[in-house]
Amino acid sequence: MNQPFIPALYSVIVGSGSYIPTRKIMNADFRDHIFYDSDGIQLTKSSEEIIQKFSDITGIFERRYVTDDLVTSDIAFLAAKQAIDSSGVDKESFDYIIVAHNFGDIKADNLRSDIVPALASRVKNNLGITNPLTVCYDLPFGCAGWLQAMIQSDFYIRSGAAKRILIIGAETLSRIADPHDRDSMIYADGAGAVILEARESETPVGILAHHTHTYAGEQTFVLRMDKSNNPNYQENHLFLKMKGRQLYEAALKIVPQVVKESLEKAKVPIADVDKILIHQANKKMVDSIIKRLLDEYGIKKTPEYMLPMTISWLGNSSVATLPTLYDLVINNKMENQEFKKGSVIVFTSVGAGVNVNSVVYRIPK
Repeated sequence: MNQPFIPALYSVIVGSGSYIPTRKIMNADFRDHIFYDSDGIQLTKSSEEIIQKFSDITGIFERRYVTDDLVTSDIAFLAAKQAIDSSGVDKESFDYIIVAHNFGDIKADNLRSDIVPALASRVKNNLGITNPLTVCYDLPFGCAGWLQAMIQSDFYIRSGAAKRILIIGAETLSRIADPHDRDSMIYADGAGAVILEARESETPVGILAHHTHTYAGEQTFVLRMDKSNNPNYQENHLFLKMKGRQLYEAALKIVPQVVKESLEKAKVPIADVDKILIHQANKKMVDSIIKRLLDEYGIKKTPEYMLPMTISWLGNSSVATLPTLYDLVINNKMENQEFKKGSVIVFTSVGAGVNVNSVVYRIPK
């Protein structure tokens, strides 16, 4: 007797939202900054020269900062509310709320991380969710945190442990950026959210496969917290520090490998990939990573439609980059960019740890 066909369980995005801060910070706004190198020696080049070189390398010309009245959990809530509104789901139906971040709530007048209670619990409270079965927790995983939360959620859904999960990435990097470090011009604020839901399907849909690596050897501290580059800085604050060259070289080797392994798991050829949504910390690095990846498959030129980019006007908003990018494209807010039904997209990210991950996702028809 023929056995009845049982549809498989997949994780599908049913709603998204984002919060793009209202304060627009142009490169010219850094002209009055005095920059020092990591050894505490003041740079001899003029700020205009430093900014021009920065623009040429990173492709960043502006970024967004939150206003002084907002903290990370506030903008996480705003992105989450938008995702709930766009999906039409019952807010009491979430099994989990996961907030990816790395620095907690940092107030404009007190630059210290506040992570108790968890930001996810604060978001739940702000949303007015009363269901005690909606479990809340935070995920610090570097810039790859939101995507790792997606991967964890897929495990929950495929195992039957959850049916609907709210996943948020939010950060206010402007609050932990050293004003005397050139790298401070990279960092930005923002929040993005998606709702991931279980769906039975006879054909693969939603999250098809994923892969994660952690490189905690000599690369562990390429991103770390440390004092200001300015040896005369008076406050006892810690700022985000980056060994840019080391991170660039590491990412160039390992991100294409992780993406390739996720595609192999999904049994999806590169020719079937319509979009690559990559964490955007530096345009030169992104271009080099994608070129290295496509070279592996004999593709010599990156199609423009394949690589939506927001770094020129949003900068690097850490865990918020990917969900914000997804939300902008799915809502047709980026010129010449759209998701076609049935097409495959790849999410990939790299960040502190060093953590690297990739998710292969098919847009539902």
